[in-house]
Amino acid sequence: MAKQISIITFTGRLGNLIGYRRNGQHCLRSMPAIVRQTAATRKAAQRFGMASKRGALIRHAFYGQMDLSCDTGHINRLTSALIPSAGHDTQNITGFRFNRHTGTNRFLPLAPRLSRDGILHIPPQTLPLLEGFNTLEIKVIAARINFATHQVVGTETAVLMVNTGESFKGAACDVDIPGKGTLVVTLQIRAMHDSTPSCNRKYLAADIIAVLPPQSISQIPHTQRSPKQPELVLLLKEILSPASAQPSTLLIQRE
Repeated sequence: MAKQISIITFTGRLGNLIGYRRNGQHCLRSMPAIVRQTAATRKAAQRFGMASKRGALIRHAFYGQMDLSCDTGHINRLTSALIPSAGHDTQNITGFRFNRHTGTNRFLPLAPRLSRDGILHIPPQTLPLLEGFNTLEIKVIAARINFATHQVVGTETAVLMVNTGESFKGAACDVDIPGKGTLVVTLQIRAMHDSTPSCNRKYLAADIIAVLPPQSISQIPHTQRSPKQPELVLLLKEILSPASAQPSTLLIQRE
């Protein structure tokens, strides 16, 4: 390994030299004269290529909807999770954290559950007290991804504001997006103080909480389901206790 010490540095191929960065330092190596690939290495390269392609599609389905920055290693971590199955078994990414420093379980001790009819259930629970914060912003992001055609069929988002340190009555949301493909659901939670979100990565979480491959959701014709309007609709709401006067609503938007 040689280090680049010139004023102008580069990455990538230049002639028979390859420039790259390692631990913040620009380095240099020469290309091998002969590359020998076995059947095993060719299969490994194919698995990596498929996993990388599907991982990129998953990431870009959620990038535009998330309100936090992912950690610097999330691309490699997502690809690594998909490599064993060459990207075909996307259910392996359930529990993946876009921000590895914090998970949604820090804010919701009882994990949400996605039923086979496409309803996301957030169970009743007591929310933890967070010093310096009085509100949690809970955002559901659902995406229907067709890996066969390499397309994001559709996305829907919803936001619910709840107070920390209080008894949460639970919530339910229809996240079944019409169309063909795999349904991937990400839950984003941000700790907030008086409507101002935290800038500390320890109080920002975005996890993939459910992955349902095609045909996994119960085959209920959409004509028999509650219709989804093209504009903003109230589809996800906090379950009311007898003493509650008004429901806390969650707005969900189709794009």
